[in-house]
Amino acid sequence: MTNPNVAELLQQLAERDARLASTETRLAAAQQEIALLRQKLDALARRLFGKKSEQLDPQQLQLLFQAREAPGPAEGKESGPQGSEVEPARPLKTSPRRSRSRTLRLPEHLPVVETVIVPEPVKACPEAWRKIGEEISDRLDYEPARFFCLRTIREKFVRRAEPEAAPIIAPLPACLLERSMVTPAVLALILVSKYCDHLPLYRQESIYWTRHQVWLSRQLMALWVGMAAQWLRLIYEHIRGEVFASGYVQVDETPIRYLEPGHGETKKGYLWVCNRPGVEAFYSWQTSRAAACLEKIIPAEFEGNLQCDGYAGYDAFAKSPAKKIELIGCWAHVRRKFFEAKEQAPRQAGLILHMMGNLYRCEERLRERRASPKLRALARSLACAQLIERIHRTLLLWKKQNRFLPQSNMGKAIKYALDEWTSLLLYLQDGRLEIDNNLVENVIRPTAVGKKNWLFFGAANAGERSAIIYTIIESCRRRGLDPFAYLRDIFTRLPTATNWQIKDLTPAAWAKTNAARKLHAAA
Repeated sequence: MTNPNVAELLQQLAERDARLASTETRLAAAQQEIALLRQKLDALARRLFGKKSEQLDPQQLQLLFQAREAPGPAEGKESGPQGSEVEPARPLKTSPRRSRSRTLRLPEHLPVVETVIVPEPVKACPEAWRKIGEEISDRLDYEPARFFCLRTIREKFVRRAEPEAAPIIAPLPACLLERSMVTPAVLALILVSKYCDHLPLYRQESIYWTRHQVWLSRQLMALWVGMAAQWLRLIYEHIRGEVFASGYVQVDETPIRYLEPGHGETKKGYLWVCNRPGVEAFYSWQTSRAAACLEKIIPAEFEGNLQCDGYAGYDAFAKSPAKKIELIGCWAHVRRKFFEAKEQAPRQAGLILHMMGNLYRCEERLRERRASPKLRALARSLACAQLIERIHRTLLLWKKQNRFLPQSNMGKAIKYALDEWTSLLLYLQDGRLEIDNNLVENVIRPTAVGKKNWLFFGAANAGERSAIIYTIIESCRRRGLDPFAYLRDIFTRLPTATNWQIKDLTPAAWAKTNAARKLHAAA
């Protein structure tokens, strides 16, 4: 017969064991949550205060494969796909940086202003001296920009034989805005200062007044910017058509806040960018990031390849039955995920980063040789296909082994890569395609610099004006054009141009005309 005291003690012991097991479970869950939160805090701190570059030092990469402590029985070597052992990759050879000359050399194209200095004894008695040579010293000088009044005088005439007849006068040259004091040069200055040099209108207002004693209110300049955008719209639409003229476009978007009238606060809008590598890029302003925005941006008749990140909106747009669009993945976004996870899993993330580095070295060699699309496709199939398959097997093995928590940085990186895997392989088949979306991200970069200064758009329609002007500035930048010289000339010619002449006023056409003019002058 069981002693009641013993039975009671056993029950209490069982309850204590249950509470202990529950506490240990909660403790393990709390430790996992703390680890995940620490990873997020570390990632946030790196984004805010750390280096933005994802480049790995080869010596640092070697350390990623070295254990921080002696390996235990179960972790002596890294397991590779199909139970094989993965040998740590050898460190990459570093190339020494090219030393830059510290000697300042003045550009040969600068105009020369000469100042001749004659010794005082020679000035006093020049006939007693004979010049035997000279010494020349060149220095870099600067003359500040200036405003001036452009006065147009139209003389009136009357025929001598008919003094009572109506006088004649030459018509005013065509201008952008009648009865306005703005000239093409001033308008070009305001646009370049705002959209190329990232000076908000309120700063321009202060600069023009304090340095030149010319008062241009920001409200007046905002009206001029809106007028300029309307004049440039046809050129913008022509560039947009050039972007979608082929079957390959890269797309990305960046958030920008704007003021909503009546709300007293800012809302989030998006500046979408479409890039045709090596040709043109254009910006489009939308007040949301919904997949429906792509219907407004991408022409309904477009067919071909759309390269983008893993945002679900692109999938929803491309899967429409009426679309014949294939999404191309971006290896840079995959690499970024593993870069963020390398502190949590240095050996595993370092292995993937090293193998991806080999993919990018192949692309670098192809760019140096200026390889054709056919040669690029062939080189990729020979040098990269097996390496990509090895990456795939490794990721599948880690996922099968449940080695990383799904919510950890490494777990998210593995999931993102496997979800995008089909689209990541497509660049191997077509040499026209790029390995990543970095080119379109480079187009976005100037706007990121600008919004640190002007913070937000003044209104939703200001975003549309900015998209037009950013497109023109980017087209000039791609061709090495001075945007001020281009805009000043275009604003002079636009009032008398017809719709059929718009194609001759784009930065691409303007660059060809200027190059031909310089060759003719040199001949």
